[in-house]
Amino acid sequence: MFENLQDKLQGVFNQLTRRGRLSEADVDKALREVRLALLEADVNFKIVKEFIARVRERAVGIELKKTITPGQQVIKIVHEELLTTLGDSAPINLGGRSPHVIMLIGLQGSGKTTTAAKLALHFRKSKHNPLLVAADTRRPAAIEQLKVLGRQLDIPVHFEDSSVSPPKICANAVKVAKSGAHNIVILDTAGRLQIDEALMEELNQIKVKTEPQETLLVADSMTGQEAVRVAEGFHKQVDLTGLILTKVDGDARGGAAISIRAVTGVPIKFLGVGEKSSDLEVFHPDRLASRILGMGDILSLIERAEDVLDEEVAERSAKKLLAGKFNLEDFLEQLQQIKKMGPVTKMLEMLPGWKDMTRAVKDTDALSEENMEKQMKRTEAIISSMTTKERRNPKVLNGSRKKRIAQGSGTTVHDVNQLLSQFRQMQKMMKQFKKPRARQNLMNMFDGFR
Repeated sequence: MFENLQDKLQGVFNQLTRRGRLSEADVDKALREVRLALLEADVNFKIVKEFIARVRERAVGIELKKTITPGQQVIKIVHEELLTTLGDSAPINLGGRSPHVIMLIGLQGSGKTTTAAKLALHFRKSKHNPLLVAADTRRPAAIEQLKVLGRQLDIPVHFEDSSVSPPKICANAVKVAKSGAHNIVILDTAGRLQIDEALMEELNQIKVKTEPQETLLVADSMTGQEAVRVAEGFHKQVDLTGLILTKVDGDARGGAAISIRAVTGVPIKFLGVGEKSSDLEVFHPDRLASRILGMGDILSLIERAEDVLDEEVAERSAKKLLAGKFNLEDFLEQLQQIKKMGPVTKMLEMLPGWKDMTRAVKDTDALSEENMEKQMKRTEAIISSMTTKERRNPKVLNGSRKKRIAQGSGTTVHDVNQLLSQFRQMQKMMKQFKKPRARQNLMNMFDGFR
């Protein structure tokens, strides 16, 4: 989402950090580039103007420090002011009496129904017992969609005949939640192609009857500043408590995510980062700021690993690595674990310096998601074509065995040899971890995923 903005800001910062001293003219030139980059990313013009003014005020009168260069200090200021624009973290309010009612509203096509299911899964992982409510009687497909998602996730869905009014359905659902020990009720309300009086009246009636702790607008980040205007419109009519931005994994320019909090005064609470039910991230302004500035997002990567990886598999692999007994069978198991975390490039983008590393690689096509997926499938096919004995002891692989494996996996003997060579290099590298200090470092690394 922020790829173009990242590239342009990195270009500006690289010029700054190469200079030993910064004049006022240097700062002004850099900030003109930053301003242009933000505007091209579809950030609200007023927000850009205020942001640049704050950065310039601090950067021009900067007090030089010996520990970091002037350019690095400017980057630090930009990061801090970006955090000011994005606002503070605002956790979901689960205070007061149970059940806690969360009302989702938004225009048609924003991803509201899918987000309702994602939110329910998010809360169930936190040991809550959610109830989904299909309150969009104008669109029968929305009710059916929520019922299907509920069955897939094993989360109950409350629905009624379309002749019953949405406010009545929602009120009945709250009663059901109280009797069924559901402590969270998620209301999937009706949407429209645009804001109108009938929709606002219906939403306000639902609020009166259910008294939601949270009224969250689900906004499509792909619509850019239109999402900001929609948020302003809903907030004036319904009094929002938070926002969920969807389709953040798409090719939107990112302006809505940066400016929506500053324009509306309403905090972003979640980001929809993919199509899977697990693709919902709690919004952390500091992590998003780091991503925008190309600093990576290690914490989100670790949380993703904690969410999907098998702890027993990770611990077993760590012990085998330390003992020098890690074989191709274990390697295959690790590949299958990694695939659970989603697209490889999405994970790599969370690593600091990933952009710089990709620029240093001549064959950038090799780093594309398509090629990485092909490589993983090829590796998986080769190892799967081996016998158990061959996986556990690759030394037995002679010419005839390699030929059989290549034929069975639809690859070449060269591909098989390349995989074995890479695996041997990894084994050599892991020998250094037999030293006590290195062993402890590796165990600490695996502890981070628990």
